[in-house]
Amino acid sequence: MSFSTMLNRLHGQPDSYDKKSKYRFGRTLGAGTYGIVREAESPDGRVAVKIILKKNVRGNEQMVLDELDLLQRLKHPHIVKFVDWFESRDKYYIVTELATGGELFDRICEQGKFTEKDASQTIKQVLGAVNYLHRNNVVHRDLKPENLLYLTKAPDSDLVLADFGIAKMLDTKDEVLTTMAGSFGYAAPEVMLKQGHGKAVDMWSLGVITYTLLCGYSPFRSENLQDLIDECSHAQVVFHERYWKDVSDDAKDFILKLLQPKPEDRWTSERALSHLWLSGENATDHNLLPEIKAYLTKASCAVVSRWSSWRTVSRRSRCRRTTRKTPTCPKIRRSRPTSPAEPRPRRPRRPHPTSRRHPRASVLSPRPSKAPFSARSSSLRFVR
Repeated sequence: MSFSTMLNRLHGQPDSYDKKSKYRFGRTLGAGTYGIVREAESPDGRVAVKIILKKNVRGNEQMVLDELDLLQRLKHPHIVKFVDWFESRDKYYIVTELATGGELFDRICEQGKFTEKDASQTIKQVLGAVNYLHRNNVVHRDLKPENLLYLTKAPDSDLVLADFGIAKMLDTKDEVLTTMAGSFGYAAPEVMLKQGHGKAVDMWSLGVITYTLLCGYSPFRSENLQDLIDECSHAQVVFHERYWKDVSDDAKDFILKLLQPKPEDRWTSERALSHLWLSGENATDHNLLPEIKAYLTKASCAVVSRWSSWRTVSRRSRCRRTTRKTPTCPKIRRSRPTSPAEPRPRRPRRPHPTSRRHPRASVLSPRPSKAPFSARSSSLRFVR
């Protein structure tokens, strides 16, 4: 037993903690519900390390163990590869291959051209991974653009599916899950209605991703849960002429086959793989980026405008509250003490702007998202 191992034992660290010495941690790549993902150097090259605080999953440790079990079982070219795992007294560490090519939508916006044919081949890769999961009785439950990553920056890089934090392996192919899990804007109606769900929820999410990929905005744009439930339950998908005029009918048909409110009417992954649109035969070579960016510019301006208006109203209401309590507005002069014995009222010390007690801290927090696609603003994951 080495000295470092003995030292770890004295500090109460688990046996697997010795593996941490093989990794040199670098920048933070992202943050999630239960922890963060950091880049690290290993003896075999760069990797991604998902770090989960044990206190964040207390009472729900099985979720982490399920993710570890799944990652070790899954082997597919379009699913992120498992490398290793270890734990400390207060954290779990899950090591996977590092995808350096960026997220799906970020990559698209960086390109000078993105056609419907490109979109069909992109979705074909994702659907191949989803079909592999479903054949192995696994439901991902959190399909969204942020979990679709390019392995490298090369133009022909593979796209991989990541983040199996709330994925579930079914005991039987028809098992019904009852926990409310998914991301706002991508979760199927049966999940939000708590009616029980299965593999079909991944197909709904893929339909939302496909729609967004072809026009830059989501088919369902309600901003609160109840309105979103109503919108998804009716599933009246609209293809606006300005943004969809150069998209083939095959693409629209593919989307409609996936965005069916009833899970039994929704196409399965195996059936969807045989859809004509994925062959690219009738997909157009028209560049979709100008229309997409035009919509995004308009949407960004609207978000900034709403944010600025809301901030102005908040400031005015705060000023009115302050005026009633202590007259500090410019038009109201502070009265002097009535007698020498009465001290001048001291001005309260203002908290630092970064303090939670600072009045602007809560007002300025909802800044508009800097994400390029409108769908990015609705990626709030919920698990119950």
